[in-house]
Amino acid sequence: MSLKKILPGRLGFGTAPLGNMFRAIPDEEARATVEAAWDQGVRYFDSAPFYGAGLAEERLGEVLAAKPRDEYVLSTKVGRVILDEHETDVPDFGEKGGLFEHGNPNKIVHEWTAGAIERSIEGSLRRLGTDRLDIVWVHDIAQDFHGDAWIGKFEEARTGAFRVLSRLRDEGVIKAWGLGVNKTEPIEMTLALDEPQPDGFLLAGRYTLLDHEHALQRLLPMAQEQGVGMVVGGPYSSGILAGGAHFEYQKAPAEIIAKVNRLKELTAKHGISIKAAALQFSLAHPVADAAVPGATKPSRIAEDIAALNEKIPAAFWHDLRAAGLVSPAAPLPNNA
Repeated sequence: MSLKKILPGRLGFGTAPLGNMFRAIPDEEARATVEAAWDQGVRYFDSAPFYGAGLAEERLGEVLAAKPRDEYVLSTKVGRVILDEHETDVPDFGEKGGLFEHGNPNKIVHEWTAGAIERSIEGSLRRLGTDRLDIVWVHDIAQDFHGDAWIGKFEEARTGAFRVLSRLRDEGVIKAWGLGVNKTEPIEMTLALDEPQPDGFLLAGRYTLLDHEHALQRLLPMAQEQGVGMVVGGPYSSGILAGGAHFEYQKAPAEIIAKVNRLKELTAKHGISIKAAALQFSLAHPVADAAVPGATKPSRIAEDIAALNEKIPAAFWHDLRAAGLVSPAAPLPNNA
């Protein structure tokens, strides 16, 4: 089923920050943020076992357990099985370093075999306190976590996760499946397979104002041709486009800060927020069906909704293009 038919709106809620990404968040703050999202009409929630070794799913499930299950869409990810035993070594998260060092202490097994996928889904259902998932993403079979070994992880997922999720979709257990990654290559490889195809993909950080040229070269034309939808993860590039200091889950380098400052000058000239420009740019591509920015404070939800609805003059987009701050191939809102 196409993502467009499943997703309830263009703005969802990404729960990576609820797994104590970058900092330890009090339970009450996490709970209040999810409640704020619900109260303001958000009905699509995305999570993953990886986010704090199950912590984000637990926190999300605590709130959603009190909501009517038929009134929201829920996605999570497979590829990490959370064990009951605690981690004794420093976990290896590839390029992501200590991303969830404040999460649960549970050991994480990285595995994409058929058996692991079933265990992963069972664990997610338990932590989320629900009896079903709508969308399942195959998580992080890419270079940023596995280096040169990523092709082997992809093959493990192709013969394991892809086939299990295709069967679950065909049986009506889930509505859709796809890849949830930070790189374009695994999705391109999947779309080129002569096997059951994904319904969509969640691409984090690769279709933003700061980083979109690579996705436009091959992935997005392929997806558009095949009718495969995209959920945009990380539309604010880990926070740097929303007033934060991180890019690619690390402290932003000088060249990124310089580009953001140029963007801020342009948004100030037109009297708009950079957050609105970032979010609306990410959603302007025909393949983009929704975006799932993360949040850890209730006030951020209202900001995201305001950013989605803010009126941006066509002159801003023209100036953005003229300044060379976006690719000539990038579609802009309102055909600007």
